[in-house]
Amino acid sequence: MILLRIGLLTLLSGMAFNAQAALVVCADPNNLPFSDHHEAGFENKLAQLLARELHTDVKYEWWAQRRGFARQTLNESRCDLWPGVAAGLQSMATSAPYYTSTYVFVTRESQSLAHLSLDDPRLRELRIGVQLIGDDGMNTPPASALASRGITQNVRGYTLYGDYRRPDPPAAILDALVKGSVNVALVWGPLAGFYARHSSVPLRLEPIIPGERDTAPMSFPIAVGIRRNEPQLLDRINRALHDVAPAIGRLLQAYGVPLAARPVEAPHSEP
Repeated sequence: MILLRIGLLTLLSGMAFNAQAALVVCADPNNLPFSDHHEAGFENKLAQLLARELHTDVKYEWWAQRRGFARQTLNESRCDLWPGVAAGLQSMATSAPYYTSTYVFVTRESQSLAHLSLDDPRLRELRIGVQLIGDDGMNTPPASALASRGITQNVRGYTLYGDYRRPDPPAAILDALVKGSVNVALVWGPLAGFYARHSSVPLRLEPIIPGERDTAPMSFPIAVGIRRNEPQLLDRINRALHDVAPAIGRLLQAYGVPLAARPVEAPHSEP
């Protein structure tokens, strides 16, 4: 009987340890192709790959990705990690990047608009959609690049936050392109690539190459964000990302993520 009780206590203790060891992931429940509450986004799949490699489970802290998202979730210890942040983000420690993507020009294939550049004179005549950050219209790199060239009168901004009552609100800019409200959209690559794969209208994607006057890059390495006081977790995540790199490559390809060249030495915050 004593041995049975000891064995039962050991089993219960192990169950408690396993429950505590689950990776709790910060994620938006309405933000495909990155994440949603059905766990259908590629960042959901990434979390599953990492958890499997770390021999644990995934749990979610669902939170709309708005201003203060990291402060209210990751930094309040509501969750352990936040996939999909820019490598080197100063408010947290970041892992080695697991992909690098770029902003892209998106046009309908039926239009003769191939080979656009930021200095293409056609941009002064076209109806242009561009992504903005937040309700205050903070500029993304493509929006800043257009403004520096005086291209503003024919530009319509689409906030990344969008109307949260509709599915996948950041996709509104691509809906406008398909419907013809704009002729060209300047969009973050992963969103554009996923949408193009599911669009009823064939779309053309081409990378945006910065010009000589542009100071901001158009491509960014993307990493997993972790609290600064978790160096052991950061090390575990980095090892897991390295070990599942081939599977991540297949995942990104399946979601149509356009990839840019990875820096030789990706920047990251020190824990």
